[in-house]
Amino acid sequence: MRIAKSATRSVPQPARVRSRRAYFDCKSGQLHVRTAFPGTGGFDEQTTLICLHPTQGSSRVFARLLPLLAADRSVYAPDLPGHGESDPPAAAGIDASAGAVVDLAADLRLRQIDLLGLQDGSAVAVALALAHPELVRALVLLGGAPLERLARLQQPCLVLRIGAEAAVHAVPGAARVQVVNAPEYAADLLDAAPQTLATQAASFLARVPRAG
Repeated sequence: MRIAKSATRSVPQPARVRSRRAYFDCKSGQLHVRTAFPGTGGFDEQTTLICLHPTQGSSRVFARLLPLLAADRSVYAPDLPGHGESDPPAAAGIDASAGAVVDLAADLRLRQIDLLGLQDGSAVAVALALAHPELVRALVLLGGAPLERLARLQQPCLVLRIGAEAAVHAVPGAARVQVVNAPEYAADLLDAAPQTLATQAASFLARVPRAG
């Protein structure tokens, strides 16, 4: 019996992700931002994602993650005011950081954004989501999530509990919050398993309805 060979089809390759760094003006001064976006130009992709770094750090912590997240969306990682290469604010704190992200979204003319917060950046993400629910569509929080405030969120939220934090399986009163325990990862998650994290975050965000 002769078996016919199936016709081969060329598999379309994803557009190459492009990266750059830029400065944006906000009320506290200039904001240094790392960004990655699809090679198609980033105009017809998913909701723009903004990544928020821990207090002890800068946007550099997301250097390996940004290109992995930017296959179908624009991704921005600012140095929050007073960190990295951004100007210091008049008064440091969560409100100043959240305000800078609001200014960045306005400068980019974004109607909605998704947020990814790492450790202390999770607190900034939650504060921003609570203060501006019309702006923030969804959140991904990696360690350091302020569990006591999550029940107040109106947005869908993925909480990745890492290392010693990985003990909570649900947040009381927070039906929109999904908790995933990952005790095998600690603070080095972005270096140890950036592709795993990118896939998990992208999968969650893809299930959230876009604004009409």
